[in-house]
Amino acid sequence: MSVSLDGVMAGPDQSRDNPLGVGGPALHEWIFATRTFHAMVGLPGGESGVDDDLVAAGFDGIGATVMGRNMFGAVRGPWGANGWAGWWGDTPPFGHDVFVVTHHSRPSLEMAGGTTFHFVTEGIEAALARATAAAGVRDVRVGGGAAILRQSLAAGLVDQMHVAVVPVLLGAGERLFAPDAWGSGLPGYRCVRLAGSGPAAHFRLERIPPHIG
Repeated sequence: MSVSLDGVMAGPDQSRDNPLGVGGPALHEWIFATRTFHAMVGLPGGESGVDDDLVAAGFDGIGATVMGRNMFGAVRGPWGANGWAGWWGDTPPFGHDVFVVTHHSRPSLEMAGGTTFHFVTEGIEAALARATAAAGVRDVRVGGGAAILRQSLAAGLVDQMHVAVVPVLLGAGERLFAPDAWGSGLPGYRCVRLAGSGPAAHFRLERIPPHIG
């Protein structure tokens, strides 16, 4: 997950024409430049190094993905007959089952390349349970956006996080670590890796195991 220096994960005024909000694309330029991202979208070249290693690691061993409706698309309300199939075209880059948390039911949507979107109306924990079953021995990735990540953290469902802090200030938008999001408190995490590149500072966090004694 990429955040600005002031903790914003997506800029204000998100829309179908501006899915990352005003200023939001700047948060992901470190990803767009990598060799792994170029390969995902069918482009030649791309940069190697710390950023590329961490983008690649984010897909390693993933067997299913959970995301919020806003990450899937900017359309709102009942799905109707709009036919929206996500931001990624006919061949999304996931290659596995993706569980979209939404208030509005919809039949599963099978795409090219092995991706199938399933629409879950029972909340984040139900989506995670289905994703865990689909992933088998592999891991489940919570892809975003900010609201679904906050819900997952508040419910204690996240074991590891990669937070990339990008040296830009957005001032407003969707904040990852919203001060009123955690209720009685966010479970503790420790930083197990810190790596820097020109475009981002990368923090790899893991949940602190409960004390046994």
